[in-house]
Amino acid sequence: MKKYKICVYAICKNEEKFVERWMESMSEADMVVVTDTGSCDNTVGRLRSRGAIVHDLKLNPWRFDTARNISLEHVPLDVDICVCTDLDELFEPGWRVNLEKAWEDNEELKGTEVSRTGRYLYNWSFKNDNTPDVQFYYFKVHDRNGFKWNYPVHECIKYIGDKPLETIFINGMVLNHYPDHKKSRDSYLELLEMGVMEDNEDDRLNYYLGREYMYRGEYDKCIKILKNYLLLDKAIWKEERGAAMRCIAKSYFELKDVNNGYAWYYRAIAEVLHMRDAYVEFARYCYVYKDYVTIYFLTREAFKIK
Repeated sequence: MKKYKICVYAICKNEEKFVERWMESMSEADMVVVTDTGSCDNTVGRLRSRGAIVHDLKLNPWRFDTARNISLEHVPLDVDICVCTDLDELFEPGWRVNLEKAWEDNEELKGTEVSRTGRYLYNWSFKNDNTPDVQFYYFKVHDRNGFKWNYPVHECIKYIGDKPLETIFINGMVLNHYPDHKKSRDSYLELLEMGVMEDNEDDRLNYYLGREYMYRGEYDKCIKILKNYLLLDKAIWKEERGAAMRCIAKSYFELKDVNNGYAWYYRAIAEVLHMRDAYVEFARYCYVYKDYVTIYFLTREAFKIK
């Protein structure tokens, strides 16, 4: 198997308690480069004691995409594959072998005149029995050159190179997320509002902003922004559209507008018939209003989805 130079890179702040297990998980890489954004605990010292290369960054005003782009600049140019993780994320052992195999197989098939980005399984949350709950394919593996981070928050990697871009699915590479639920997300709303002001036609930012309004109990704002999101030409991902409709429905129920709550949950079901989420959430609200007939219908339909 071909040997690639692999670098894990990350940003962090006050994450001393995660350092040991994270460095152990990332140890399959050739190097670990971390950009610390102002820790006042011993995060930096512990990272350096475990062999990480640590850079200091003072960024004002704060944006996640700017911080990640600076952290990517710290990755040496001779690196073949960049792997971006956060300190509350851990790879399952053996991830490097799977990554190299996928990269090599693609290179043999497509040749070297392409740029590559990788997708792999991401367990975002776990159930009480430690089995995966919410999981999806993640996107933070890429070639060294031709990429930049985009969006002030909920940032994602964007290809800006001139070669054809090839997306590689990396079988067996699994990243698990073990978040610190005490960590503040106070900056998220301001950053999302900033992002929408920069581009009010961006479907991704509008969706996240509307969802954030719902999390904070600003239900009228949630309804307004997500209805606008649903009208955007680029808002075509059915699973996300269905999630937006569920947020609107929840917001109407929280505002005691039951009729609109019912209507939007039915719309969410129709948008993505293959997902249980709308059926189950809707049934819970029906239970509050003692609508047992609708509960029976919703749960019966949900169980049909295998």
